[in-house]
Amino acid sequence: MLTILKKLKLTSTTPNPSLSLPLLSNASLSLSSSTTTPWHAPPPSLSPPHYEEDGVDPTLRLSISSAIANSHATPLDSSLKPHLSSLTPRLLISLLATNPLSLSPQSLLSFFHWLPSSSPSFRHTPHSYSAMAHFLRAHRMGPDAQSLLNFLVSRKGKHSAASLFAAVEATGGRYNNAHPLFDYLIIAYTDCGFLSDAIQCFRLLVRKRNLNSHFPFRGCGYLFDKMLKSNSPWAVWLFFSEILDYGYPPKVYNFNVLMNRFCKEGRIEGAQMVFDEITKRGLRPSVVSFNTLINGYCKSGNLEEGFRLKRVMEESRMWAPDVFTYSALISGLCKECKSDNARKLFDEMCERGLVPNGVTVTALLDGQCKSGRVDKAMEMYWMMLKKGIEPDLVMYNALVNGLCRIGDLSEARKLVDEMRIRGLKPDKITYTTLIDGCFKEGDMELAMEIKKAMVKEGVELDSVAFTALVSGLCREGRIVDAERTMREMLSAGMKPDDATYTMVIDAFCKSGDVKMGFKLLNEMQRDSRVPNIATYNALMNGLCKKGQMRNADMLLDAMLNVGVIPDDITYNILLEGHCKHGNRADFDKLRRERGLVSDYASYASLVGKSSKSSKDRQKR
Repeated sequence: MLTILKKLKLTSTTPNPSLSLPLLSNASLSLSSSTTTPWHAPPPSLSPPHYEEDGVDPTLRLSISSAIANSHATPLDSSLKPHLSSLTPRLLISLLATNPLSLSPQSLLSFFHWLPSSSPSFRHTPHSYSAMAHFLRAHRMGPDAQSLLNFLVSRKGKHSAASLFAAVEATGGRYNNAHPLFDYLIIAYTDCGFLSDAIQCFRLLVRKRNLNSHFPFRGCGYLFDKMLKSNSPWAVWLFFSEILDYGYPPKVYNFNVLMNRFCKEGRIEGAQMVFDEITKRGLRPSVVSFNTLINGYCKSGNLEEGFRLKRVMEESRMWAPDVFTYSALISGLCKECKSDNARKLFDEMCERGLVPNGVTVTALLDGQCKSGRVDKAMEMYWMMLKKGIEPDLVMYNALVNGLCRIGDLSEARKLVDEMRIRGLKPDKITYTTLIDGCFKEGDMELAMEIKKAMVKEGVELDSVAFTALVSGLCREGRIVDAERTMREMLSAGMKPDDATYTMVIDAFCKSGDVKMGFKLLNEMQRDSRVPNIATYNALMNGLCKKGQMRNADMLLDAMLNVGVIPDDITYNILLEGHCKHGNRADFDKLRRERGLVSDYASYASLVGKSSKSSKDRQKR
């Protein structure tokens, strides 16, 4: 009898392996088939349930896996209703780690996204996100893993690198020690703009791991490229040096782009330092490396160093100066107005069999134009056409500018017509240059015609073009047209700067319309602008010319109240006004005694003495 009881007890607590296998088949796990009895978890035995090291009941895990496998037949809301209270992030992590039914990664990802809707109290944790991302990456679903981490990082925000790093590390035991996913984490922080967190992830990895076989190359390279666009070049250099020291493979390309960033910001000493580091890291600079540094030196005005580097290239015989080398040096010489030397270098380039490109020729043409040698520039232009070099818009604009500078508007317009024949459309720079040239030559009608043509061709006037028009109209005394043009500028959504307002105010005041000048001053103030001393001096001059000395003194007080400090021009405009419209003899005498009036105290003293002198004379 005792033997029989023992056998019964053993049978009730130990499932028969041969009976449990059918329960794991898809047919027996279906929750909606009419021909199959729905599968339920076995009833709890009298002995306590067995939990694995992760604290999850394997029977529950099997039940949930079965529900996921049959979710196409029975919705999860129905099949998992008895287990809703048991659905936790820990259970999900255990399910991903074991995956007893070898569920597809897509079905487990769908289950991951379904979980938050299963219960109002369910919340994913950084660990559940990290476990899911590990699982997806291990099953070649990298973009989905990256998307999950990006979302997690965006929710956690800045200064979360330490906690998320710990979550990724803690959930990566089954996935090659989590190293590959750190690439994704660094990229996630980089994409969200949290670059300091991305750098911290790398540093945490350095402290805790051996990077020899698991260096986050992709993440560090991605972060390096992003830093180049947003951080200072010095910050990028510090990070780049750090990853190089820990095993990031040095590439000349990375050094070149960093050098270029230093040069763009005018930090030529930084570019030189990066250039020197190339050889220290066991690499050889490329021609691009030399060209980048030569260009940087030329733009900073250090032509001597640029030519020294060219000699290094030639003497070493490992590098040969190319078209870009010569272009940089020619541009540098032209900026220094050394057009003769630039032409000699151009000839040297051609003798070496190098075909000049548009950049080279444009630099030389522009240099000749700026040196006043427009005829030489035009000669080069025709020679270039004979050699088959196709001119571009930048080249034409340089020539048009040169012709307008010497007042040859007719030739400039012919060149614009030639541009059109060659299929090039004049742009804002072309038209603005022509308009400015017309005003300098006093040809107002032609300037307005060009403006109309500009509008007709659909080329929008920019602030430079509008300012050129306003300035020219003011110089010609066409103040009504100048004010109308400024209104057009405002209607186009562009705000005239203080200088443009001051030009128009000055023009109105000189014509005697001080009232319009003050109207424009009020507009400036309504636009939260603080008119400068030049604006107030223009108004002051207008009031004094009209003999409105009381209003002029009131304007002086208003200037002081808004914090605009009058200069010697202000006080002497006022003094001149008092001389003209007061007792001239007294003011002339005081002015000779005191010299130029440079501050409020001397001005007040001078005006006070003159007024007292006049009153005393009247009493006598």
